[in-house]
Amino acid sequence: MRKYGQVFRLGAALLLALSLAGCGLVSNGDTGNKEKTAAKDGDKIVIGMSMDTLKEERWQKDRDIFTAKVEELGGEVKVLAANGDDATQMSQAEQLISQGVNVLVVIAHNAEATAPIVEKAHKEGIKVIAYDRLINNADVDYYISFDNVRVGEFQAKAVIEKAPKGNIVYIGGADTDNNAHMFKEGAMNILKPLEEKGDIKIVYDQFSKDWKPEEALKNMENALTANNNDVQGVVAANDGTAGGSIQALTAQGMAGKIPVSGQDADLAAVQRIAEGTQLMTVYKPINAIATEAAEMAMAAAKGEKITTEKTVNNGKIDVPSVLLDPIAVNKDNLNVLIEDGFHKLEDVYKNVPKDQWPKQ
Repeated sequence: MRKYGQVFRLGAALLLALSLAGCGLVSNGDTGNKEKTAAKDGDKIVIGMSMDTLKEERWQKDRDIFTAKVEELGGEVKVLAANGDDATQMSQAEQLISQGVNVLVVIAHNAEATAPIVEKAHKEGIKVIAYDRLINNADVDYYISFDNVRVGEFQAKAVIEKAPKGNIVYIGGADTDNNAHMFKEGAMNILKPLEEKGDIKIVYDQFSKDWKPEEALKNMENALTANNNDVQGVVAANDGTAGGSIQALTAQGMAGKIPVSGQDADLAAVQRIAEGTQLMTVYKPINAIATEAAEMAMAAAKGEKITTEKTVNNGKIDVPSVLLDPIAVNKDNLNVLIEDGFHKLEDVYKNVPKDQWPKQ
């Protein structure tokens, strides 16, 4: 039995593949689906990757690192991105399934709408890994992500440290994304008890359609208008919604005066942190999740049994899950991103006078 997270050794993998030649992949639960023969030694393993979008910087990084790792392990990746459209993602997933991929990795646009993808894949004996975003109400084989409730807690804690009293605005992500609900759950774990104590008041709480910054901008404009600009802190669910919120604050001369959270460590966001208009972001090491997901997909394709230490309920089953640790990043520890090779120092501090750059 292989414990997930081990370094994938090619020699060991070869021996294991030989021993597993002809073994079947077994889906989670008794679904009655036919089994697909595990990739035999010498066969080219093909991993399908059905992505919500490639419009955001972070997803391009996920794709590139995942693909590079699979290729390093001797496999091939076919990537299709749906640009935030449910029907397109379904069609593209069906296309990958019809091409006979060994494993399907899905980054869901809609946690509910992607459930039929799992059923279709299982009918062809193809295992499904939900990547970063959980697929609800489906027999998903594995889920790999970060502790997303903790992400929301990080965001709210950071804002509350700067604004322990007063009116707080919550600018959420896409209502269709299960992660957005988990981020909100984490944030409310921090905010609600403080509201009950009377320390703060949550004066605005809205999701932002499809994570679009322009939707977050509208939400933040509405929040400011409804409260006559009497806002002390903004918990924004990611860096895109943070950017939209900060745009609204800038128009009112409030940018840099109101703490705003974020997530994903997008370059524009970390530049705002360096400049002082965004308080923090949450870095989810893309190299870690993409690399481990690639190893998981290759192991599943070879018929290995993957053991995980956690499960997450998706409304139908407890999905075997790997949840990685996120990192809260603010102006004091931006070097984490630079040391990890995620961003370059000259890019992060591009808009800051050079005499204020950290010493290297």
